[in-house]
Amino acid sequence: MAFTIRQLQFFVAAAEQGSVSGAARALSISQSSVTEAIHALELDLGVPLFERRARGLEITHKGSLFLRHAKQILGDVSNARHAFREDAEAQGGSLSLGVTSLVAGYVLSDILSRFRRAYPRVAVSAIEESGEYIQHLLIGGEVDCAVLLTSSLKDRAALHIEQLHVSPYRLWLPLGHPLAEVEAISLEQLIEEPFIMLTVDEIEESMRRLTASLKAKLNVAFRTRSVEAVRSLVATGAGIALLPSLVYRPWSLEGDRIEIRDVSGDLPSVQVGLVWRKGAPLPPAARNFVRSAQTAISLRTF
Repeated sequence: MAFTIRQLQFFVAAAEQGSVSGAARALSISQSSVTEAIHALELDLGVPLFERRARGLEITHKGSLFLRHAKQILGDVSNARHAFREDAEAQGGSLSLGVTSLVAGYVLSDILSRFRRAYPRVAVSAIEESGEYIQHLLIGGEVDCAVLLTSSLKDRAALHIEQLHVSPYRLWLPLGHPLAEVEAISLEQLIEEPFIMLTVDEIEESMRRLTASLKAKLNVAFRTRSVEAVRSLVATGAGIALLPSLVYRPWSLEGDRIEIRDVSGDLPSVQVGLVWRKGAPLPPAARNFVRSAQTAISLRTF
């Protein structure tokens, strides 16, 4: 029996939401439909895609590998559906993009690969800079649009913002860490733990605001601009981290497992969005990039 597009959609939703109930809500279907689809998919592939936990679903290593294929298939199907609907005028031309470092590494690749498949004749150029400088380029008309963390945009009156995704902060732990067994983790429980701090974009400032009300300072053991360094350090037990879900992956480059848990309290979130200058019509290529990005984000898990 070959798997179906519907099964892939249900699998991706379950991986994104972390539970059958969450996937069912996101898709507006019954939980039994999600459960049956995942079970049939696992039978067809011959491997377990999830481990069933009391708190929900935890994707397996082979499930993570298959997730990339599932998203690719769904993206190709969506491209095929839209292939003959596009305005011929928009098939060529050029597109100038601005991105920040976190977006460039963990969001842009999916969006851009989908756009390039749909519009191979569009010449795309992208510049990676700070969010403040990208805003300057947008207002000056030097880039058509940008994919940014929009939570900290300053020139909102001059910019149009199309939100794509909201990514909450969650706790990263090495496999077997005692906090993984705690039912409700509070910020105060993290004070004595060695902390790995990511210092790119707005992450460090968000952490400063988050911990300002704590009675003691965090025990920061390591500061780095590399998400992969954070991943490796956490996985090998050098410390823990609080980071947006969009940069979470369950495995380090060395193949060590990283667990993820919710933390109670008023945690920040990272908002990813498309941004362009108000009052300036988007060129055809940029309009199509906006539509393509919206679809790509809807298919992606974080």
